[in-house]
Amino acid sequence: MSGRLVVCPTPIGNLEDITLRVLAALREADVIACEDTRHTRVLLDRYGVSAPLVSYHEHNEDRRSAELVGRMRGGEVVALVSDAGMPLVSDPGYVLVRASVAAGLPVEVLPGPSAAIAALVASALPADSWRFAGFLPRKRGDLRRLFEAPGPTLVAFESPRRVPASLEVLAEVDPVRPVAVARELTKAHEEVVRGSASELAARYAEEPPRGEVVLVIGPSADAAGGDERAAAEALARLVEAGARPRPAAAVVAELTGLSANAVYRAYTERSRAQQTEDEG
Repeated sequence: MSGRLVVCPTPIGNLEDITLRVLAALREADVIACEDTRHTRVLLDRYGVSAPLVSYHEHNEDRRSAELVGRMRGGEVVALVSDAGMPLVSDPGYVLVRASVAAGLPVEVLPGPSAAIAALVASALPADSWRFAGFLPRKRGDLRRLFEAPGPTLVAFESPRRVPASLEVLAEVDPVRPVAVARELTKAHEEVVRGSASELAARYAEEPPRGEVVLVIGPSADAAGGDERAAAEALARLVEAGARPRPAAAVVAELTGLSANAVYRAYTERSRAQQTEDEG
């Protein structure tokens, strides 16, 4: 078997969430590169995987990547994992993937658990268009700029002890912005708390949440509504000129950065409102 890199997502909490394909890849690998060998060994022991481990983390990425690329050129299969979820998504791995591609080595990415995706779906906030911000900035000024910027639903990781401060800044920017605090996803104490920015800022002001946290922040009502209204108007003009609504919605979406579904939905709502007005 030719040398290659296999990127393997691992459970974000519940060890039963590992996929059969990931287990097969880990068993077939010549070496597994992981953030913390002790952490990964717990998972491997659970499923009887005995492949050798090497550490691969933010402090040794360059040196270890060169070593692993050399091993893959020699025909070995390297499996890359992080402590939880998909490697590279706010975790180490970018340097190795980039080096593997530059060396002409195959890179296979397996699907699997993701805290960002799980939190987004559980939040009950718009998921047709969203942005992942990684870990939120620490400085209040940077936070304000992030929260003030118009855009789709925002998903971000946050330290539990910093959740109160981040929500306080968000509440200052837009107190009615919808938010979900998802913590300990897939674990025994999983919890998703939904509410406005001001409500959740007050809730966590005295007692920060415990465990690993993902924040999901809905789009600003004014920003999202304004963007969608403008897109709906543009789509209406195209339809009046003879374009079919669905294909034209895809074109408007590409130009505006909104999703095609959001553009088409705004257009249909505009059409219904206009029809009601005409009938009145």
